[in-house]
Amino acid sequence: MENELEQLKVKVAELENEMQKSEIVSDSKKMSVLAKEYTTQKNLLTAKENILRLQNELAEANDLLNKEKDVAMLEMTELEIFSLNEKLKEEEEKLADLLHPQDPNDHKNIIIEIRAGTGGDESGLFAADLFRMYSRFAEKLNFKIKILSQSRTELGGLKEIVAEINGENVYKIFKFESGVHRVQRVPETEKAGRVHTSAATVAVLPEAEEIDLVIEPKDLRIDTFMASGNGGQSVNTTYSAVRITHLPTNTVVSCQDEKSQTQNRLKAMQILRSRILAELEAKKQAAESATRKSQIGSGDRSEKIRTYNFPQDRLTDHRIKLTVHNLSQIMEGELMPIIKALQIAERQA
Repeated sequence: MENELEQLKVKVAELENEMQKSEIVSDSKKMSVLAKEYTTQKNLLTAKENILRLQNELAEANDLLNKEKDVAMLEMTELEIFSLNEKLKEEEEKLADLLHPQDPNDHKNIIIEIRAGTGGDESGLFAADLFRMYSRFAEKLNFKIKILSQSRTELGGLKEIVAEINGENVYKIFKFESGVHRVQRVPETEKAGRVHTSAATVAVLPEAEEIDLVIEPKDLRIDTFMASGNGGQSVNTTYSAVRITHLPTNTVVSCQDEKSQTQNRLKAMQILRSRILAELEAKKQAAESATRKSQIGSGDRSEKIRTYNFPQDRLTDHRIKLTVHNLSQIMEGELMPIIKALQIAERQA
């Protein structure tokens, strides 16, 4: 372990020196690549240093336990050993996570798209509940969430919402959420008290940067039209809404939430780039091997991944056959235990 630490320290120092060179500082692409590598190596170094420190502290505490005669001191030492073991387990999990082959998109921000599915008005209300759940979850992790476009139903639900979530390793946390989410509950509109089943779909797209995907202007058709719905004076008066079609893939994105055409165009391009990159990567994964398809969080949007049963206060994740009975807390954003279980299952797979 100590030899590994020395090698990592040398690697981190080399990367720091490289990032300070003028030719690197002036090249944003090279700087981006080096910064990612530096973060990876620095995190590895920190995790291994913490493990070595905790192992040494545990050895000292166990040695003290064998020599100590005082009952009160024995109890304190036993508590300290328990605490150190818990911390060591956490650090070892972090290291295992860092050493596990990383998805190259894990560090990226995301575009999340939620759409009402089968179930009429109730599916729209459920889509709104899902967005609220993800918003609360993102806030707990100090992620920033920004709505890019949305379309509401008459009852206050969502036909569709597209949002951007920014932070550290956002895709790594949210990538398991792509798929069909099914809900079983008594709708607010149901007077007879019968349980209905409806669904909403979630797509999690790693945000595509310009260095990831180059889109040629000649491959785009850009149309402008008058915005509709809420939006103030710009609605139905100026051609501020934008529709962009990527001709080679026939991918279409519309944005009308902003007042200016320029802002809507920037938003539309951001979503378009992420959708195209996600489709390209899905095709690549499908072509690679059947084993990749079997892994947790494959991102298949047609796959029913989870059921939210409100009468039974139950959530079931069908991919790993996990059932928990704290649905009310989960809907308030307490999603991390589910995410952790999915990450462990993926690592084991």
